[in-house]
Amino acid sequence: MSIDSKTISEPAPTPSDFIRDIVIAHVAEKKYPQIHTRFPPEPNGYLHIGHAKSICLNFGIAREFGGVCNLRMDDTNPAKEEVEYVDSIIEDVNWLVGGWANDRLGFKPKGAVPATKAINGKGDFYLPAELPAVNGERSTTCEPFYASDYFDQIYEYAVALIKKGAAYVCDLSPADTDAYRGAPDRPGRDSPFRTRSVEENLDLFARMKAGEFPDGARTVKAKIDMASPNIWLRDPVLYRIRHTEHHHTGNKWCIYPMYDFAHCLSDYVEGITHSICTLEFEVHRPLYDWILENLDLPRPLPHQYEFAKLIPSYTIVSKRKLIELVNQKVVCGWDDPRMPTISGIRRRGVTAEAVRSFAYNIGVTKYISLTDTAVFEHAIREDLNKRALRRLAVLRPIKVVLTNYLADKVEHLDAVNNPENPNAGTRKIPFSRELYIEREDFMENPPPKYFRLRPGGEVRLKYAYIIKCDEVIKDAGGQIAELRCTADLDSKAGGPTANRKVKGTIHWVSAAHAIDAESRLYDRLFTVPEPDADGDFKKHLNPNSLEVVTAKCEPSLKDADPQERYQFERLAYFALDKDSQPGKPVFNRTITLKDTWAKEAKKG
Repeated sequence: MSIDSKTISEPAPTPSDFIRDIVIAHVAEKKYPQIHTRFPPEPNGYLHIGHAKSICLNFGIAREFGGVCNLRMDDTNPAKEEVEYVDSIIEDVNWLVGGWANDRLGFKPKGAVPATKAINGKGDFYLPAELPAVNGERSTTCEPFYASDYFDQIYEYAVALIKKGAAYVCDLSPADTDAYRGAPDRPGRDSPFRTRSVEENLDLFARMKAGEFPDGARTVKAKIDMASPNIWLRDPVLYRIRHTEHHHTGNKWCIYPMYDFAHCLSDYVEGITHSICTLEFEVHRPLYDWILENLDLPRPLPHQYEFAKLIPSYTIVSKRKLIELVNQKVVCGWDDPRMPTISGIRRRGVTAEAVRSFAYNIGVTKYISLTDTAVFEHAIREDLNKRALRRLAVLRPIKVVLTNYLADKVEHLDAVNNPENPNAGTRKIPFSRELYIEREDFMENPPPKYFRLRPGGEVRLKYAYIIKCDEVIKDAGGQIAELRCTADLDSKAGGPTANRKVKGTIHWVSAAHAIDAESRLYDRLFTVPEPDADGDFKKHLNPNSLEVVTAKCEPSLKDADPQERYQFERLAYFALDKDSQPGKPVFNRTITLKDTWAKEAKKG
């Protein structure tokens, strides 16, 4: 799957960073016919917010410089990879960059056989199929690129290295391989099988491919330098035996290339010009270059560039640890809205535009640092404030009875849909004698500067009247059950006392017309900025990361649209969850209106 910049009409913002500076120079000197990047996840888990930065960087550079970006599954480890992960990656990338790319992503036609061409008469070179979608169809008939589609050619490349004497078959066990590799402070030792003849190595490699040997019995290693200060150059493993079915190739193979071997060759096969990786791959770059330079490949070769990954505070982005949270049912699956996965973020109600705004503009450096998650939350609030439809809802209701309002009277008042967007218009909301207000909007013994409802005090009901609390009714347990109030019936908009000043305005819903909605109040999953700093991230789980309440909502929310975003006025932003059923809406709190964590941090 690729995005082709020729299909994009939306002007692209152009952040400045060291990688873009490199690309600008290459474009100016016409080093490549076209800039070609890739986003190459391993399908061994769901994508998370850290991947969003890489997606936006790789697809963004292609977008800005008239290039192409491939989505490729680097699927070299069948023991940990699943179709579920492949499908989720395709869905997440489509969601994140689809609209950005004028809603058109190029895919490889499903089932297409790679084209071939000769390289200096020395064999076949596999190329991706044509990039544009077929007949305008997208994910239903097309698929991303797969490293496993190139396994035949990658095998031939390994054969070529063996023939050159640059690779050999090794019988050391995995444990012995580690022991022979040495350590950062001491050199490794040559394998006793390093001097095998080319003929013996070719014979053994062919028999490995034929399935003659069990898992772990033999590997193919590059013959580089066991004394290299870079451990990745100490005869790294290129192939290992694994009698495991592959999600994409089935049982065709029982040997699989290592990630480092397949990655650089997949880049070359696809014509990648700029292989942009996170900083931990910097020490792998000499191996990346060694593999390509020791094969008779036409130039230019791809080059790897590294940047610091995104590490948000209050977040875990290790796939292994995210899998642990899922498997131990700490969360309700990969798309739990508390998870930092793209699917979880999407389900929570965050838009692709907000994620792009954050990930695309957060900066690209070579310095590892913690990014304050408040920066992401600010991007979410900025986006939702502009688009969210305002609605009235009460999360923790307390009943108010207007004793001077007719029992059978119902008014339909005008309410603004979005003050940030005049074109959003207005709607009608019902008003009646019995209302619900938020429990925290009333206090019997309030502190100074409390401007909400109190005994004998007045507030304005938004879009409606000024009311005064006359009496507090309590139940047998001493809990407030009801407030009895009187309304200034001349204080509605257009009335004689409409301009009378009171210091507080609160929201409400008509009790007779309210609908019940399950409201899931999500918060940060962890309580500290660096949950894994002491090696035990689960002890920092936030016990209040989810609270479920039954909200009383204005009736228009009965027909809530899952594509819309809503602001429950004075409370938070919400989105309709996939668990909703007819007559039983479920809303996820995307984010509060204000950063409550900043206030708590100041207290500390």
